[in-house]
Amino acid sequence: MATDRHPLFIPLVLVGGLIFGFGLGYSHMARPEVVLNFLQFEDFGLLFVMFGGAAVTGVVFFLAPRVLDRAPLTGDRFERRLKSFDRNVLVGGAIFGVGWGLSGICPGAAYASLGIGNVTILWALAGMFLGAYLQGWWRSRAADSVDPAPTGAD
Repeated sequence: MATDRHPLFIPLVLVGGLIFGFGLGYSHMARPEVVLNFLQFEDFGLLFVMFGGAAVTGVVFFLAPRVLDRAPLTGDRFERRLKSFDRNVLVGGAIFGVGWGLSGICPGAAYASLGIGNVTILWALAGMFLGAYLQGWWRSRAADSVDPAPTGAD
């Protein structure tokens, strides 16, 4: 419930994004050539950055539900939200992976890359926005073609 959120929710999300972006810039992970070197098995620095993020996240996901009964800023209960593994997840993951492999950048790192002065990354960001728009258009078109469920009022 967005109306029940703590007043600091949005400012803290922005601060978290700035810290994340600073970390990507500081670790040089906002530079596509560094990511591409990792994908070509030439530089394993990204592995350490990802492990560090996964370790912190794992500890918080393990401890937070045991220490707190609700999320501090939203008031929501801690619970697992499972998403089924289906064709859409597989296709979306494949497209994301191919885009990441070709460009050496993912959405979060693209913004950080822009923040360190890589203006040419605007092409990658434009491609991401175009892809997201086309995916939304495709799904809405598919949803419009599905017949609505019968209401029983016939």
